Amino acid sequence: MPEIVCICGSVRFEQEMRAANRELTLAGAIVLAPGVFEPIADEQKTALGALHLRKIDLADRVLIVNPGGYIGESTTREIAYARAAGKPVSFTDPR
Repeated sequence: MPEIVCICGSVRFEQEMRAANRELTLAGAIVLAPGVFEPIADEQKTALGALHLRKIDLADRVLIVNPGGYIGESTTREIAYARAAGKPVSFTDPR
């Protein structure tokens, strides 16, 4: 079975997330990642945040895309959620 990896991080790092998605996919993983990077309404942001937590539920592990070590508020919540669910969490940049 292929590994399922959920990518998390600030949507400001769209290019870095796309690169991680490509690398993981070429390595044979199933990748779950944010699907919207442009500005959206607050209610849509809330709904997409909840949807992303479901993606974490489906994943075998979580990869945090954090260039320069940056981790914002939403990503901090996703890390806590993943860890509470027992999901391994790794980072693209040292923290």
